[in-house]
Amino acid sequence: MSVDNSPLTRASLLVQLRDGSNHRAWQEFLDLYGPMVYSFARSRGLQDADAADLMQEVMRSVMNAIGRFDYDRQQGTFRGWLFTITRNKVFNFLSARRIRPQASGDTATNRLLDNQAAPNDDTDQWELEYQRRLAARAMDRVKGEFQEKTWQAFWLTAVDGVAAGEAAKQVGISPGAVYVAKSRVLARLKEEVEAIERQEEA
Repeated sequence: MSVDNSPLTRASLLVQLRDGSNHRAWQEFLDLYGPMVYSFARSRGLQDADAADLMQEVMRSVMNAIGRFDYDRQQGTFRGWLFTITRNKVFNFLSARRIRPQASGDTATNRLLDNQAAPNDDTDQWELEYQRRLAARAMDRVKGEFQEKTWQAFWLTAVDGVAAGEAAKQVGISPGAVYVAKSRVLARLKEEVEAIERQEEA
């Protein structure tokens, strides 16, 4: 009997998450959203270990509350709900650090809290983390469709910011071929990002 390893849509994933014993669904959820939560926490000044702990706390909160979450896009998105949980966890973490007596960390923590972004800035940062994660997922999905030199040319120019002439030397192709490679991969990535977004809306 074959196992279906195709990615779940967001709606179907949420349904399956209600079954706490569905390890595949929870692993997919963690793979999809864990890095977003972690990166957001880091962007708000949490250290690596603290951000990892906060990510686990958010996952536990979702696990405890998912049965009560009603996926109705008219009422808001799942991503918005997850953002609210994450932002509250970050605020609670920083608030607890502020009131906990600490010898040398008080000033740094107080400064961190005082400099916390306004809610709109938080929303912008969360959306940025989502877009980064979406791009990473799309790249992971389409990379195998291209020859190694094509992908290298794209990566050097689009991700690493290397000039086309230099990328051409490194990869061993002409500068014109570098431009073509970059264009082809970007066009395919755009298609894949749109496909993922449609899938998540399903």
